Amino acid sequence: MKIFRLSFIILSLLSILSFSSSAQTDTISINTIITKTNKVLSDYPAEKIYLHFDKPYYAVADTVWFKAYVTENQNFLSGISKIIYVDVINQKDSLIQTLKLPITGGLAYGSFPLDQINYKQGNYHIRAYTLWMLNSDDPAYFNKTFYVGEAIDKEVKTHITYKNTSTDKLEKIDARVQFKDASNKPYANKNVSWQVVTSFTVIAKGRGTTDANGYLTIAMSNAQKAEYQLQKGELITSINTTDKDVASSSFLLKNAIVSKDFQFFPEGGSLIAGLNNKVAFKATKSDGLGINSKGTVTDNDGKTVATFTAQHLGMGSFNLLAEAGKTYKATVTYADGTTQNYNLPTVAVNGVSVSIDNSSADNIAIKISANDAFFEQNQGKKLYLIAQSKGVICYGAQTALSNKEYNTTVLKSKFPNGIAQFTLFNEFGKPLSERLVFVQHKNTMAVTLTSAATTYGTKKKVKINVAAKKDGAPVEGSFSVAVVDETKVPSSEDATSTILTGLLLSSDVKGYIEKANYYFNAPDAKKHADLDVLLLTQGYRSFKYTDILANKLPKIDFLPEQGIEISGILRQNNGIPVRKGALLLTIPDKRFNQEGITDPVGNFKFSNLVFNDSSKVTITAKYNVNYKNMTLSLNGAPIPTLTRNFSAAEEVLNIDSTLTSYLDNSKKQYAYLHTLKDVTIKGAVVPKVSHKDYPALSGLSQMADHEVSGDRFKGCGLLINCLQGMLAGVTFADNNFYVTRDYNQGKKIPMGIFINGMNVDVNQINTIDVNQLESVEVFLRDDLGLVNRANNVNGVIVFNQKKAPKGTKITKAQLMDMLPKYYELTFSPQGYNKEKQFYSPKYDVPASMNRNDLRTTIYWNPKVVTDATGNASFEYYNADGKGQYKVIIEGIDANGNLGRSVFKYLVK
Repeated sequence: MKIFRLSFIILSLLSILSFSSSAQTDTISINTIITKTNKVLSDYPAEKIYLHFDKPYYAVADTVWFKAYVTENQNFLSGISKIIYVDVINQKDSLIQTLKLPITGGLAYGSFPLDQINYKQGNYHIRAYTLWMLNSDDPAYFNKTFYVGEAIDKEVKTHITYKNTSTDKLEKIDARVQFKDASNKPYANKNVSWQVVTSFTVIAKGRGTTDANGYLTIAMSNAQKAEYQLQKGELITSINTTDKDVASSSFLLKNAIVSKDFQFFPEGGSLIAGLNNKVAFKATKSDGLGINSKGTVTDNDGKTVATFTAQHLGMGSFNLLAEAGKTYKATVTYADGTTQNYNLPTVAVNGVSVSIDNSSADNIAIKISANDAFFEQNQGKKLYLIAQSKGVICYGAQTALSNKEYNTTVLKSKFPNGIAQFTLFNEFGKPLSERLVFVQHKNTMAVTLTSAATTYGTKKKVKINVAAKKDGAPVEGSFSVAVVDETKVPSSEDATSTILTGLLLSSDVKGYIEKANYYFNAPDAKKHADLDVLLLTQGYRSFKYTDILANKLPKIDFLPEQGIEISGILRQNNGIPVRKGALLLTIPDKRFNQEGITDPVGNFKFSNLVFNDSSKVTITAKYNVNYKNMTLSLNGAPIPTLTRNFSAAEEVLNIDSTLTSYLDNSKKQYAYLHTLKDVTIKGAVVPKVSHKDYPALSGLSQMADHEVSGDRFKGCGLLINCLQGMLAGVTFADNNFYVTRDYNQGKKIPMGIFINGMNVDVNQINTIDVNQLESVEVFLRDDLGLVNRANNVNGVIVFNQKKAPKGTKITKAQLMDMLPKYYELTFSPQGYNKEKQFYSPKYDVPASMNRNDLRTTIYWNPKVVTDATGNASFEYYNADGKGQYKVIIEGIDANGNLGRSVFKYLVK
């Protein structure tokens, strides 16, 4: 039952005054604002996503396990979308893979192996979304950064530190790198060559020799105003581990030069003259992390009017009685001793503000303050105060402005757990002031984990009992459980991503939240105050009241997906659409056939399909008269643009030293995957197919700007989806590829698509067999302009397919089969990724006790369901690891209540 819906709309009159008959006629009532807002919130519900992972970090050859919780208004499990997409993106913002998972009852389950081909040591970024979420201007993606270590064939372990010695004219970075072998022995007196590469251009390079402890200091410099900057580059080192062997390592320099930023956020939105304003502040470094600071505020006469000190992660607040006509600046001293001056926002001569005291456990204290100028202009006019949370209007009040200050309290029981947005309007519906507060109820869902003992032996069976309650009553809910060997997988609880941080905090605010679980991990008065300051400094992701009142409804480009859909258009070769054309879709491995008919303009659609990601699909029009003169084209799938990692502040520079104990275990666990070094056999070089083989492309440069090997696309479903994010300097939009630099400047001429030297439509990309793809060449410019002008394109993407072995004779029938049949398409669209089961060994017979068990994730179960009594249980066997094991359970019930609990026990 949706307990917070309209039943919580409260209209309370703070004050009632009579209005003159000359009042303006274009005013709007509070009931109108509430009614219109509720309708939009109800008709266009917002989805949110949280992914629970088995571990915070991994090693190559591990499998990543996760459960997706998809919610809508009031945190109820979503019934809107039936498909979720999970993108895995590397540190260079390139898409590695996309998982497509079915959503059932708001839940989905997934996993993906970190294979040795596609995954190397580095930081990775998970992004999850539904198509329905993409209708928002600022989609509430689920974002998470995790890092992956390499231990299987590790030759060199590194640790790097940076020292910034830049000046106004010279960008200068000193990097100190230590090189060790797999046994942690320093590589002493070894030759190292290095270079800095940015935008595929080498801007600095050099050589050096490590000292007795394996250290090498690398001095990099570049003109400050140069086209290519050091801090946007990558340092690549190559060390001679033996006389014949060379091992390479790379390090991003983006955080080598760390700058600082300081921002002010007046409560309510404006610094208002004549009022005692509460001003929040936030000091951050360019890596996204907060930095402690303190300082003083002076007016334009040099008088000190306020002092401040950060209370948590660079954030804090102070009070300032602002005066009209005055300007204010702050002198800030950072934790590293540096100082900087910053101007405060301009003082508003005329204004009103909402301020809130959220320190009480039961009530929210609200104060509305108007300065003299605002009061004189608006005396007797109506003001409305409205609060919404989780897609529902929870509170509404109105008053006539008869005093400069109003005070009231609102029960927190009116609001669900999470962020509440208070907005003050004038009588014309214009927002005047806004304030966010976090409502954190004590009576949340309690999930208790118990076991028969607190200490167990290795490989012994453990039974965990689960009891879920809300207000003392049992709760039926869906939960996911991860058990890890904490000795091998240590982590910070404050920095952990949880179902509470994901669905109550991160999904509602803009920007990165550092150590989000700090506010939920054993909350107290200080943490409540720190969370309040966070919301004063953080932008809110929400609808716009002004659009709602102007009857400007949200733009819907994507309907909620209810299943896999394949659509396109059938035309005659002269371009005329085929009306009522007969089509047949077949999925051989599913033994599935479905007939379809085109509409009057040739469009077709096959809906609610179910197939796996590796399935082949064929659509044919051969049952039509004159079918050989018809052409089938598929519609592209919408994919959000890849942007810089949202949670980049969580990236780790020195993975080798951060994951020392984990990687030592991983090296033993995956020793059977160790590969022998390659032996080079010299022989005749077989020339690779390239654009130079085709006369139509002879005007292009001898070398492509970028080239991607066809091997990178093995296992790819729809090739056009895999290309997005892999082609440097290329943007995919409106079902076309564009040169990014020109597209951003407004020059929206599509790039040319050439397959085996022939200019084709972009949809033909999906007809390519990825196993026969030699390479993809990208030309961002055509210096002679011959190809661009001849084909009316801007830039070229060339798909080179492997040549068939010479001397093989084929029949005419085989030749005809090789020629493209435009009336028929066979392709591998992205289907659902197969759900896999987590392997949990049993040690119930003596023979099984002899095997080595080096697991770090001891148990993963995403389908723990409590019954009508609120109880559930699960069993598993410990591994060989001794020390502390941690059991984490997270979940949700049918009323949107969230729960999380951690239980620990010892293994001896």
